[in-house]
Amino acid sequence: MSEKPEEILGSYAPSKADEELEKGLAAAMVEQPKLLDELGKQMVTLCLAIPGLFATVLKLTGGDEAVLPVSCLVFWAFGCWLVALLLSLASLVPVTRTVDRQVVRRAQPAAKGQSLSIEEFFTKSAKYKRRLLVAATLFCFAGIAFAAWSVFQNPLNP
Repeated sequence: MSEKPEEILGSYAPSKADEELEKGLAAAMVEQPKLLDELGKQMVTLCLAIPGLFATVLKLTGGDEAVLPVSCLVFWAFGCWLVALLLSLASLVPVTRTVDRQVVRRAQPAAKGQSLSIEEFFTKSAKYKRRLLVAATLFCFAGIAFAAWSVFQNPLNP
């Protein structure tokens, strides 16, 4: 029975570049939820502005007699914009999570009901906001598509 000796790896202090990279990664992880909050604010602005722009463009292109027949497409457009607005606002509302401040990171993710590590807190916050904002973006685009479809389906009669 011959046992192979374990390979011993040399150890040394991390280089200055490695330390800077690790600091940059930590800063980016902490900043990500803040950046998504800024994106959420921009989405709220966009979701409030697009319906007004839609009405303004209809009025300017059709004159005083510009009337778009109310079809289900218009309702779908405004419904999508409303859902996009609500999702954008939801991304800005803070979510309460329990965090174990003594644990910076874990090898395995926290089990359901278990306190999150500090790293998991920032990661989960960013993922939650990102999911809401991606859905809001899709609904906003769908609203634009429905609005355009409603105009081209029922052209304005000047």
